[in-house]
Amino acid sequence: MKMLLKALNVANEHFMAARYREALRDYSLILKESPLSKEAYNCAILSDMAMSGENGAEALFDYYAILKSEDAQQADIVISEILETMDGTLDQLARLFNDSGMQRLDYVDGILYDEFKELVLSENDFKRIFENIMFSTRVIITEKEDFVDFLDNLIDNGYKEMALSYLESALGVYPNDTQLRNLLRRLAKGKVLEN
Repeated sequence: MKMLLKALNVANEHFMAARYREALRDYSLILKESPLSKEAYNCAILSDMAMSGENGAEALFDYYAILKSEDAQQADIVISEILETMDGTLDQLARLFNDSGMQRLDYVDGILYDEFKELVLSENDFKRIFENIMFSTRVIITEKEDFVDFLDNLIDNGYKEMALSYLESALGVYPNDTQLRNLLRRLAKGKVLEN
């Protein structure tokens, strides 16, 4: 078991250093010795995706690390399911975004993020305003900077699971976006501190 963990750590370090070919080789060797290792199997797929230049591999790897810190067995299940449905999910997400950031979605009712920010500023209470709006209407975000600001506020106000859900979707489309990856790291650090 110790040897398996050590080999996985080395392979993970290669992946994090963007040495995907070496990581794939390492995961393959692990699978040869331990064919039931779900982590090696999932990470081999992620390495192959990264080598092929597919978007999302790095973000999924980071997300996998966050999940493993909470519950390793559940992390294997979640990532396996994501990898199985990845193609369809990315196609759907790509339709929601455009190159300049968030595309306006046609909601029947909702308020623009600028209007939402004005309400928060006037009341100086993000949590109360957000909860009131969340149950009555939708916030329409049209700019990437507003999306990042919104996620930042969600994290600051204790809506970490919701922020993570939004981040997962966004990182699937923009896996190398520095601001989004920084928010993911911030969430990960918060989870480690809470445990």
